Amino acid sequence: MAGRKQFDVDAALDQAMRVFWQRGYADASLDALGSATGLGRGSLYGTFGGKEALFHRCLDRYASVYGARYERALAAHPGDPVRAVEAFFDVVLERIADPSVPAGCLIAQSAAQSPTLTEESGTRVRGLLDLQHQRVRAALADSPADARTLDELATFVVAVNQSLAVLSRAGASGDELRSVTRLACATVADSLARAAAASGTDDAPN
Repeated sequence: MAGRKQFDVDAALDQAMRVFWQRGYADASLDALGSATGLGRGSLYGTFGGKEALFHRCLDRYASVYGARYERALAAHPGDPVRAVEAFFDVVLERIADPSVPAGCLIAQSAAQSPTLTEESGTRVRGLLDLQHQRVRAALADSPADARTLDELATFVVAVNQSLAVLSRAGASGDELRSVTRLACATVADSLARAAAASGTDDAPN
């Protein structure tokens, strides 16, 4: 039928997402995006509204695909915040080890290039980091620690996650990354145990 799009929009988004993921926003040229998606500039603009709008769609798609996995992992162990954090890092390491996607993390890559982003794009990237913080914070809530400690631990977990992305792009091995997550989980467990001891409760993490 005349005028009907003859391509899979979701597949094009996946390919464009990989370009932004691998190269970052600044180096994701329209030529590279067109080559990856098989679309000419006219089709890119006609379908997505330009490079920045396409970037926003790719951020949303990345958050939808991987954010859902993180959320399931964090929610899978109610009453056991340490195990929830361990499950979260397991999903992160699975993504890093997946040979079908670029190394690192689209959000970490984009955050590192924040100075090159528009204010709107920078706000979107920060919002995705904040959403990750909220999810981790919710998983830690079932503990005796005070709100400030839980906020700090959630920030710590998000920071470790972003560090894993950077280390993986630099060639760190799976064993090295696993040791980072092991120490991070031990830090979370120790902090929650000290909070439980200070509050006089018996529900400190094992």
